[in-house]
Amino acid sequence: MEDMKTAMKEKDRLRKATITLLRADIKRFEVDKRKEITEDGIIDLISKQIKQKKSAILDFRKGGREDLVQEAEAEMEVLMKYLPEQLTEEELKEIIGNAITELKAESMKDMGKVMGAVSPIIKGKADGKTASDIVKALLS
Repeated sequence: MEDMKTAMKEKDRLRKATITLLRADIKRFEVDKRKEITEDGIIDLISKQIKQKKSAILDFRKGGREDLVQEAEAEMEVLMKYLPEQLTEEELKEIIGNAITELKAESMKDMGKVMGAVSPIIKGKADGKTASDIVKALLS
């Protein structure tokens, strides 16, 4: 709410709209599920919105709409502020490497086990697709 008030005072239309959208998603979740959302649930909603923005950016680029690309990137930047600090690629590789070693994973058949072990650790801290790509690279 404080960020929303600040955005309104500073007349930052984009930040206000992005925060409003996030708050609406949170409220929709709480109404649909009839329970208060947890911090993990909020992180999931933010991650989902970021994933949608990334997909939209690709579509906007294909359509030659750089104005919309810039807006979606700015919205993503606002949303990223509400996620935990993101892991670097090196930190992510280390976590995945440790999981592969612990699980004695040897081939792509073990990818599900590795992702299952890594996902709770990196939740909200790294993109699942990036993690998946690293697992594939390390297992092949």
